[in-house]
Amino acid sequence: MNVSSPTRPSDDDAYWQRPDPSADPLGRPGPAPEPETPPYPGPPRAEPPPADWRPPTIAHPPPPRTLPPQDMDALDEAEGSARTVTFGVGLVVGAIALVVVCLLCARVVF
Repeated sequence: MNVSSPTRPSDDDAYWQRPDPSADPLGRPGPAPEPETPPYPGPPRAEPPPADWRPPTIAHPPPPRTLPPQDMDALDEAEGSARTVTFGVGLVVGAIALVVVCLLCARVVF
């Protein structure tokens, strides 16, 4: 059987046809029989621990301490001042961005 491409155009489609299934398999041996393997017996059994075995115990730690009380008025005041600073920085950055955008648009238009 020729497996290279034909050098001249073929008049019929015999070159592209599948080989005859009843033909000789080109001297190839048949599939090898699979060796017989015994079934998997599963993992080995573990021996149980002795009846008097117990894990080591650790001394119990003392209970956690109580946290100091929180001053809710001071927390509210700190949150308010932090919010004011955040809004102030945002306004300044927004104004600078607006000026830069206006300068860039003016440069493109003029």
